[in-house]
Amino acid sequence: MLGQLKMITGRNLKLYLRDKGAVFFSLLSMLIVIVLMTLFLGDIQAEEITSLLGQFPGRDAAADEKHADLLVFVWTCAGILSINAVTVTLSALSSMVKDKASGKLNALYTAPVSRLVIASGYVLAAWAASVVICMLTLLLTEAYGVVRGLEWFSAVVHLKLVGMIAVNSFAYAAFMYVAAVLIKSEGSWSGLGTVVGTLTGFLGGIYLPIGQLSEGVGNLMKCTPIIYGTALFREVMTKPALDAAFADIPAEVLHTYREMMGIDLVVFGKTVTAQMSLALLLIFGAVFLMIGVVAVTYGKRADR
Repeated sequence: MLGQLKMITGRNLKLYLRDKGAVFFSLLSMLIVIVLMTLFLGDIQAEEITSLLGQFPGRDAAADEKHADLLVFVWTCAGILSINAVTVTLSALSSMVKDKASGKLNALYTAPVSRLVIASGYVLAAWAASVVICMLTLLLTEAYGVVRGLEWFSAVVHLKLVGMIAVNSFAYAAFMYVAAVLIKSEGSWSGLGTVVGTLTGFLGGIYLPIGQLSEGVGNLMKCTPIIYGTALFREVMTKPALDAAFADIPAEVLHTYREMMGIDLVVFGKTVTAQMSLALLLIFGAVFLMIGVVAVTYGKRADR
């Protein structure tokens, strides 16, 4: 069984990586964020931080501006990692939709391979693709941050980030698998990709911080898992930049800023901890994985 699972997972992963268009479009949302932050939104946020810090006496304006730029940069990088987990798993599972449309999936079902193994092969391939691309993104953005003046994350922080990437990727691999089970045509899957790519940046509080939106929109965002994954990465990745930018600034000012920027999320009057966010993502992924298993079982019975 393990050999079959390895073969099917490898086959699906190769199909994704060989499709240059799929890889490009899975990274399109990330590229859009980079362009927006570089050309427009990043400067606005950096100016707002510099203005906030400048209200306190004895500040070094040049140092504040530099720290603000670095803080916005690393805040953006954290959002990109969250976006990739969604878009890469969606793109990687397009191979399943193509297999259904071409009849290859039915051929796989007639082979002496468990349907659970086949389903697991699709989910694992999507998970692996997301983990690999997110880790490459982390390394590239971190290296660029070091060139700009940030310090390398410690080994402990890297281990935390790898674990977060794995959990985040699992949650969306399971969710996108269920979506792939329900969708029958490549056109519908392409349409879903367009909608997801558009909404991901907003629901994750990446294009606009959650604190700059209305309370109703903010509450809606808190009903989706992506904002918790984004906050998870931000909490870990922005800490050094926050400590440098808000040095000698009253704690309540930093607390307000963290809430406005979606680093801290408050639900029912309580701040969501990193452990809570991880648990929510794991539960989300486990629920959809179970739904996927039920769908596989039901499909097997329906074919009899």
